Amino acid sequence: MQSDEIHSSRALARGLLQIRAVQLDTRNPFTWSSGWKSPIYCDNRLILSYPVLRQQVIDGFEAWVRSNAPGTEVVAGAATGGIAHAAWLSERLQLPMVYVRSSAKAHGRGRQVEGRLPSGARTLVIEDTLSTGRSAYQVVDALRQEGAQVLAVLAIFSYGFPQTGERVRESGVPAHALLDYDTLIEVARTEAYIDSEGVEVLRSWRKSPETFGQE
Repeated sequence: MQSDEIHSSRALARGLLQIRAVQLDTRNPFTWSSGWKSPIYCDNRLILSYPVLRQQVIDGFEAWVRSNAPGTEVVAGAATGGIAHAAWLSERLQLPMVYVRSSAKAHGRGRQVEGRLPSGARTLVIEDTLSTGRSAYQVVDALRQEGAQVLAVLAIFSYGFPQTGERVRESGVPAHALLDYDTLIEVARTEAYIDSEGVEVLRSWRKSPETFGQE
């Protein structure tokens, strides 16, 4: 990671902590939809309400695309968290946009990919958060079924779970996040959102999230 990327990543971490998009509680863990108990909860939907932070995210996405995927032809938003950011990024880059539902509609034309997606289009997936990567790579599969060439998955934040790495290897589609878990925890400690004991809890949780909080 380049020095300007590191600076931007840390600034993003501070912003997410300040607006409480990221909340940390090592004593009273949150419950995810998967049933996992977690000392951290990330709700990047809150970014929508903060124009300065919103622009920071799009600046980061734009810089990454121009450096790593300049041949992008279509920006695809993953429903629902990636749609707004995909719209802003596609506007910034002056590119077409589509969005991808979690599953095909049960009525109308029964589409899963909404918008015009030319066959073979070099497409970038935008997601807000990567946990296991399951939903993001379902989007990749849906786009490929429509004939798209998927270049990468680009997210605001990633927990860095091994499951995402496995999906990257299986699909051949790389993933990149503006902010990674280790940087977030480092900034949270520096800014006194957690103490050193909390850091150890958060690091331990990521190693075995399925069993966290069990007696």
